[in-house]
Amino acid sequence: MIIHEITQNKAQICEDLLRSLPEWFGIEESIKDYIEGARSRPMFISKEGDTITGFLLLTLHNEFTGEIHVMGIKKECHRKGIGKALVEYSEAYLLKRKHEFLTVKTLSSSRDCPEYEKTRKFYLALGFKPLEEFKNLWGKDNPCLFLVKHLAGN
Repeated sequence: MIIHEITQNKAQICEDLLRSLPEWFGIEESIKDYIEGARSRPMFISKEGDTITGFLLLTLHNEFTGEIHVMGIKKECHRKGIGKALVEYSEAYLLKRKHEFLTVKTLSSSRDCPEYEKTRKFYLALGFKPLEEFKNLWGKDNPCLFLVKHLAGN
């Protein structure tokens, strides 16, 4: 597996992967927002040979904090360390720039969803800590859990 930053075809890569994951990305308006966001954010991809197996978009909020804007891993590639490697690559990218925190938002456990239960466990296993639940950020049917990981000194 190779992970690196790319600057070309980011919107298309984002669209292709998100549309292949309807269990996680089923809201058309959100998909379009992620695709548009891919144009201006740092993007890291994972590859096996010539095949892109996953991506991560990073939002740089300020001099201290970066956020995982969106991440997608081909379903058949789940549980193979790709997501962890993409997050670790993002952490190194942020640390080089003297950032201290990496955040992520995901669906809260107050809405039952087996796919997002796996997502929350993934982030917790990587050292993220839940900070707050926002019940209406994404609408009442999609409560948001805000998680953070401190990077300095890692």
